[in-house]
Amino acid sequence: MNYLDRITINSEICHGKPCIRNMRWPVEVIIDMLGSGMTIEQIIDDHKELERDDILASLNFAKLYLSGYSLKISA
Repeated sequence: MNYLDRITINSEICHGKPCIRNMRWPVEVIIDMLGSGMTIEQIIDDHKELERDDILASLNFAKLYLSGYSLKISA
């Protein structure tokens, strides 16, 4: 599975920030929840519209972004 397929950038959603599947869930919010100590299971339990692969996609996106990888994401 290509996790980046779950990440979208749309100028009309969340000011063009990378989001999960064109929903109003920016990658940075997912990373923030993980950073606050929430587990993947807790995030999914609290936010039923999210899936485990969405969380993993956010982590993968962050890793690639920080490594300087050239990301090609579309809406």
